[in-house]
Amino acid sequence: MNVEDLGEFGLIERLQSMIDARQGTINGLLLGIGDDAAAWKTVTGTEVASTDTMVAGVHFLPDKMPWDAIGWKAIASNLSDIAAMGCEPRFALVTLGLPPETPVAWLDALYEGMLDCTEAHGGTIVGGDIVASPVFFVTVSLTGFTTGLVMTRASAKAGDRIAVTGALGGSAGGLQLLLEKTSGDEPVTTSLLEAHFRPVPQVAAGLALVRAGITTAIDLSDGLVGDLERLCRASGVAARIEADAVPLHPALAKVFPNDSIQLALTGGEDYQLLFTAEEALLDKVRKVLPDPPVVIGTVVEGEPGQVDVLDEQGNIMVLPLTGWDHLRKSPA
Repeated sequence: MNVEDLGEFGLIERLQSMIDARQGTINGLLLGIGDDAAAWKTVTGTEVASTDTMVAGVHFLPDKMPWDAIGWKAIASNLSDIAAMGCEPRFALVTLGLPPETPVAWLDALYEGMLDCTEAHGGTIVGGDIVASPVFFVTVSLTGFTTGLVMTRASAKAGDRIAVTGALGGSAGGLQLLLEKTSGDEPVTTSLLEAHFRPVPQVAAGLALVRAGITTAIDLSDGLVGDLERLCRASGVAARIEADAVPLHPALAKVFPNDSIQLALTGGEDYQLLFTAEEALLDKVRKVLPDPPVVIGTVVEGEPGQVDVLDEQGNIMVLPLTGWDHLRKSPA
């Protein structure tokens, strides 16, 4: 058996079972493998930690993506995990894997992008590591902190409404433009590329949600349907979402009129937050978010992890792909 037979999430489950069997219960640990970040109690509150890696040719196209955008995205992906927990970002460690011929100017731009992102959305770079590598990669590990509760994936319940904090599909649309080698500086094209190059982590929204009483959330990094499946599996519930209720990036339907819904449902790296809440709590949330959340569906009883997407006629849509899996060659 190879890792592609298991897939990314099957491998995570396998490794988690090995770790649990050997380590057992860990004092002070609130959350381990399986959420947006690990969490543990400290003397003054709760600390969380997340890590993410970007590999040239896997997570980005080095000949298509500016190096400052690579740096921005490396930080933003971790900030998004911290946002999904409802925590303040704190300290980041950065590991670089560098081929010897890497131009120093690329790394200058990389760090400019990382610093731009931390200045805009929080966190401080405090150290890291540099290693030789046959292919460029950057790994960021980021901690966060709260004196209150953290949001998790595991407390959604049947009857909750499902909502997202903003428009989806923009990053996937930008990637599609790069793959199709489309160029131009038209506003719609530029906006999709910007959504892919510099997605905005919803740190402020995450803090507002947890203060309003939201307990269940996930960041949309691997695709709406795929990430919702993971939340539902963790909570032991199923979900139904209405495709025509999903908010689309304003330029998506103009550039990809035939694929916009598919890109919004399964494209990743928008870094919006998806959360669940009772209807009454949604009224409170609407008052604290700068932009009103968009309700797209309902949590239901059913096979844990099952997500049905309904079209305008109420029929279940068949999706060729539900989300990104790093290890599978075919759709998960």
